[in-house]
Amino acid sequence: MKPLIPTLLAFAVLAGCKPPATPTVAPAPDTQISAAPTPTPVVAVPPAIDPTVSVLELAPAPSERAGYQRPKIIDFHAHLSLDGQERIQRVMRDNGIEIMVNLSGGSMRRGPEQWVESKILADTLGGHVLNFMNPDWSGFGGPEWGKREAERLAEAVTRYEFRGLKIAKILGLGAVDEGTGQLVKVDDPRLNPLWQKCAELGVPVTIHVADPRAFWWPLNPDNERWDELKVHPGWAYGPIPPELAAELPPRPKPPSWGELLQAAERMYRANPQTIFIAVHFGNAAEDIDYVDGLLARNDNVHIDLAARVGEFGRHPADKLQAFFTKWQDRIVFGTDIGIGSDFLMLGSNGAVEPRLADVRPFYEAHFRFLETAKKQIDHPSPIQGNWKVDAIDLPAPVLQKLYHDNGKLLLDRAHLKELAARPHKDLSKVPLGVPNEAQPKVKK
Repeated sequence: MKPLIPTLLAFAVLAGCKPPATPTVAPAPDTQISAAPTPTPVVAVPPAIDPTVSVLELAPAPSERAGYQRPKIIDFHAHLSLDGQERIQRVMRDNGIEIMVNLSGGSMRRGPEQWVESKILADTLGGHVLNFMNPDWSGFGGPEWGKREAERLAEAVTRYEFRGLKIAKILGLGAVDEGTGQLVKVDDPRLNPLWQKCAELGVPVTIHVADPRAFWWPLNPDNERWDELKVHPGWAYGPIPPELAAELPPRPKPPSWGELLQAAERMYRANPQTIFIAVHFGNAAEDIDYVDGLLARNDNVHIDLAARVGEFGRHPADKLQAFFTKWQDRIVFGTDIGIGSDFLMLGSNGAVEPRLADVRPFYEAHFRFLETAKKQIDHPSPIQGNWKVDAIDLPAPVLQKLYHDNGKLLLDRAHLKELAARPHKDLSKVPLGVPNEAQPKVKK
């Protein structure tokens, strides 16, 4: 995801535009949120958007299922930039999106600028964009890291109105302990203050652990994700041809796919008061039996669909429909869309970046898969796998929860505080799930 682009001053001088009121936003201190607030900076803001059709007046796009009217959508997995606000508005209007959850709200690594920009984006779009904070991994290994980031999270939530925490796959695959040079493990107990602060504040954690299973297999044309990996060889964690390896920066040896998933489950269990949304279909869309067990064992874990319809769509449609029906209260809709003024991502990109004209077919491919019974259809991101999938024809009450209601609850801080206070199961004697790391035959 491209970093947020500082465009505030440019917006301030646009001729003939009357900006909205300046939001009350002050830089967040690193470690002491109780300190006296610094003076509110003079922040230039973009002009208010005056769309042809307001987000508040959305009419959901028609469904291919006869007689079905889709509710307004909460896309719980997006990556958005302030400079892309007009494109964001257009995408939301054209596809019936009521709320986009921006998982790239930013960290404090470079100061409060990203948080300010994210707050302005949310305010400018009338609260139809909600931001999640990203931690700053610099200094990990020091005794104050957990406290520092927990206090920053409190600052992001209470002053900048952020609604959650996003953990990228850098945890377990890239972030290092600066004292030892070793990769930070997903279940490192020094992260616990951050998870505990989320429970205290009533905000969820969306967490990306690992990557598709095939990313650990040899990088060659026989790999089922070759179309994607040949464009992004740095995403591969298995054997890499020497000519490609020479072009990549050195990195520590990564854990296996299964090791990462099991570390994540240990972490979920150690923090039962915290609500986790394991993105990308529990980070294990290839193995829905494992994801089924993960949800059954851990009542604080939810999942999203983002950028994995092609993976879980290879399972038999009746089995998958039964899974969605069983876990209808624990799944949220998300796409992994990325939008900036000169950047667009639709789940994953290849060598050629998509155009705005590709966005509606991208969303419609999700709707077609979930709402119809069509056989052997294209999934939303073909770069992620050159095969077809069978649609699963979910009942309307399940779709209502998936598209809207579940996401609304996970954004309700009072509801999450109630979940944190409930009794939790003793899992000390329950074995961890064991993901299936075998290479399957690809259904083409």
